[in-house]
Amino acid sequence: MLVHFYFRPGRKRDFSPLAWSQYFETMEDVEVENENGKDIFRIYCSGSHGPVLLLLHGGGHSALSWAVFTAVICSRINCRVVAMDLRAHGDTKVKNPEDLSADTMAKDIGKVVEVLYGETPPPIMIIGHSMGGAVAVHTAVASHIPSLIGLCVIDVVEGTAMDALNSMQNFLRSRPKTFKSLENAIEWSVKSGQIRNIESARVSMGGQVKKCEESTSSPGGSNSIDEGIIEEEEEEDVEEESNKKRMKEDDQEIKKESIFTWRVQLSKTEKYWDGWFRGLSALFLTCPVPKLLLLAGVDRLDKELTIGQMQGKFQMQVLPQCGHAVHEDAPEKVADALATFMVRHKFTEFKEGYLC
Repeated sequence: MLVHFYFRPGRKRDFSPLAWSQYFETMEDVEVENENGKDIFRIYCSGSHGPVLLLLHGGGHSALSWAVFTAVICSRINCRVVAMDLRAHGDTKVKNPEDLSADTMAKDIGKVVEVLYGETPPPIMIIGHSMGGAVAVHTAVASHIPSLIGLCVIDVVEGTAMDALNSMQNFLRSRPKTFKSLENAIEWSVKSGQIRNIESARVSMGGQVKKCEESTSSPGGSNSIDEGIIEEEEEEDVEEESNKKRMKEDDQEIKKESIFTWRVQLSKTEKYWDGWFRGLSALFLTCPVPKLLLLAGVDRLDKELTIGQMQGKFQMQVLPQCGHAVHEDAPEKVADALATFMVRHKFTEFKEGYLC
């Protein structure tokens, strides 16, 4: 449920960005060798013992989307967290950022795990949201993680994902192309309902947008959001000449300021969408490890998964009142579901003093 807040004059919500270090213990860049040279993957980590939760974000997002969830899950159970910026996302730098095929991204996961842990990796549970959920399934099926103990997929189902592809370009076109500041981007993400948890938005939006070197704005041109979200609209009964003068001044001001735009141009990844999601339900059901499916709504289940669920092939939990970014909107509910699942399968234990 998206709650609308109304404010008295002078009272505003805080949309200032939050640092990753408030949620993760360490950040590092992992170098992976390939035929074209080196790829560098950004990861954020927490925890020192227990099974590893390998977290894969959705398309256009970054590892920072898992920040609040990480702080919560580490307070619940004994575990280690590794949240990774997938190729062409966040602060990961690869030689071929255009290749976002499920197969390539799944291989990336295996290579990063190998660099981190060598030939004897600890028990790993892979958890993915949306595109990251699809990549998690492909990674599991291809056996890129030899020590895999479990799989959790968050709000991605083949049937609804394939149906949504038809309207995806329209959705992407409807988003602002630029923001005047990171605070502006954070505010848009909350008020548009993309992220319904303001704390998560404040730490994760920095992984979705980047500062432009030069302004891409042009008078009356790009679809942009400026400080007008925050500040009250000025009176409209201003003379035309004054309007023109202010527009010119505003345009010059925008050119002076740093503006922000999306790190990933998702519309250009369309050729890979079908490969991420087609056949995903069957692949998910064939993964030989315990599986958890977390959904924002039961209507997302397709026929294949409905049958599989009735046959007890995986555990499912619906978390209502969430948007698509379930782990950002309701990090505590997702952490509770995951902690209960892992303890039930004896992958780990609740932390001493934590009452579930």
